[in-house]
Amino acid sequence: MSLIALLISGLFVNNFLLSRFLGLCPFFGVSKKTESALGMGIAATFVMVIASAVTYIIQQYILVPFDVVYLQTVMFILVIAGLVQFVELYLRKFQPDLYNMLGIYLPLITTNCAILGLALLNVTKGLNFIESVVHAVGAGGGFTLALMLMSGIRERLELAQVPKAFSGLPIAFITAAIMALAFMGFSGMI
Repeated sequence: MSLIALLISGLFVNNFLLSRFLGLCPFFGVSKKTESALGMGIAATFVMVIASAVTYIIQQYILVPFDVVYLQTVMFILVIAGLVQFVELYLRKFQPDLYNMLGIYLPLITTNCAILGLALLNVTKGLNFIESVVHAVGAGGGFTLALMLMSGIRERLELAQVPKAFSGLPIAFITAAIMALAFMGFSGMI
């Protein structure tokens, strides 16, 4: 698969939020405001890209040669947890407003199944280092795109007259379902 196809696949066709339904906790939790959605998207993209690069190296140069592939999930989770701690410390020191806006959802990147799923998917597909990084950029961009679209819609819905039974999270679920249907239309592209 070409690098451009991998990038487009991560952005639209196999969007981790709207096609694979991974990482929904921060999707619904942080998508109330555009600023926090963008911050979460950038943080998650950073972790996805670095985690994909590091997990590729660990897989190819430690796990496979020493025949300890059964430790794959544990090693990948440790890498992701370390990267999230780095991002959290960085944001706390240099971007305290964004750190406070993201709140509990920032440490939850550690348990975000989209990031672990990406690392495992890269290994399962047999992607090389460059392909893994490009796939991570596409997946992170798709994650950010979905967060930004949802946050824009949710900000507009706050101003709309929605029946009381649908206000808040119920209308967010309905909106996400409609967005997921729209993104399924991309599956014919690749």
